Amino acid sequence: MTTLALPSQPGFRVDGRRALITGAGRGLGMAAAAALADAGAHVTLLARSRHDIEELASAIRARGQQAETLQLDVTQPDAVSAALAEREPFHILVNNAGTNRPALALDVTETDFDAVLTLNVKGAFFVAREVARGMIQAGLRGSIIQMSSQMGHVGSPQRTVYCATKHALEGMTKALAWELGPHGIRVNTLCPTFIETAMTRAQLQTPEFREFVLAKIALGRVGQLEDIMGPVVFLASDAAAMMTGSALLVDGGWTAS
Repeated sequence: MTTLALPSQPGFRVDGRRALITGAGRGLGMAAAAALADAGAHVTLLARSRHDIEELASAIRARGQQAETLQLDVTQPDAVSAALAEREPFHILVNNAGTNRPALALDVTETDFDAVLTLNVKGAFFVAREVARGMIQAGLRGSIIQMSSQMGHVGSPQRTVYCATKHALEGMTKALAWELGPHGIRVNTLCPTFIETAMTRAQLQTPEFREFVLAKIALGRVGQLEDIMGPVVFLASDAAAMMTGSALLVDGGWTAS
């Protein structure tokens, strides 16, 4: 009797791979870093302020895992290029640094517009470019994960500028997937719904806003940090080896309506 040859599951481990996480000090970045470290990656935690990433690095090391820190402003392309040139190339990038300044379009100031666009689009582009350069020069196959949002696929009140930046990130990702695919580098977006973090907590405590959010989520609850950890590891790992130029929506059904 012939034994059926079964395919092998590629696995979700990323042992021995180097991962860079921007905006790693808190919220989604912290969760992504913890998830990748737990999956075996050596994580580099990047943020503008040192305190949060040093605390996170210590917590990761206390679990017997590998972590280091990099204090850097990702909106400064020359500084990004210089800092990453001094580091070993990465196999994984979680391009998470971002911000939002909710306001009606009629009330958006030029200062707020520039701040959100510069961090969410310019910063993301130049970090992705430098990490990709390092991968290509070292001949590494890799995964770039752009932290987008459900707002990269829909519109929402008081988020005109934020939506514009996340739609831009979706387009950037599709183009990068085609440019970097021949080098074995995958580029995808991860698109969460509202996740309860320090940045969103105050808004979500407003009854009217929370009611608006929950009415849009088929699962009937706000997202938690744990909800993005599995998807990050999936996109970083060989389990997602045929995914590039795609958006992984972790939105509780928001965009399905």
